[in-house]
Amino acid sequence: MTTPVTPVRRRGARRRPTAPLLSALLLAVLLTGCGIRSTQVPTDFGPAPSRVPCALSGPDISTQTSRGVPVQVFLLCSGQLVTVDRSVRIPSGTAEGARRVLVAQGLLDELAETPSAPEQQAGYTTAVRGGMTVTGTGPKDPEDTLRLSTPPQELTSAALSQIICTFSDSAAAQDDGSVVLGGPGTTPLRRYECTTDVRANPTTQSPPSTTIAGV
Repeated sequence: MTTPVTPVRRRGARRRPTAPLLSALLLAVLLTGCGIRSTQVPTDFGPAPSRVPCALSGPDISTQTSRGVPVQVFLLCSGQLVTVDRSVRIPSGTAEGARRVLVAQGLLDELAETPSAPEQQAGYTTAVRGGMTVTGTGPKDPEDTLRLSTPPQELTSAALSQIICTFSDSAAAQDDGSVVLGGPGTTPLRRYECTTDVRANPTTQSPPSTTIAGV
């Protein structure tokens, strides 16, 4: 009588991987070979941020002179103060004291103007609001004092920085470039300066100032 033979499984023999498992292993090998790590974190961060040029083509000085005296004012662009060309009208024969006030008022008006379309496209803005006026030296004020209809301490840091830096770079400033500025009436006066830090960070760095004693 013949005894049936039972098949013997070889030692170490394993079941063959299923098709899905083989596909996963093959994908992992390919990714490792290409130096790519699989990740579930999104890698789409959107388009690169655009850069604002803050640059305008130079105006025609002869045309500007025909409209008035060429001047420069400081506008905001990319978080900094940047000069742009403007002009103010000063009647001929105006006395020096009155001339300073007219220049200051003209500069103030230009700062309050909405930037032109090309300037807006280049990123220029202004923090100075319209309707503000400036007057000259009062009875007890030091020489070359300028008084705003709005107290300087009520202005934003950006607006005050624009005004001080614009005034300091014009005939409205004193010989050393400082600006003696106050509010209406007999409010205290302060001497302001336009520094490199102010030009670089006008929204966070207010113009440094000192109190005018005895006023």
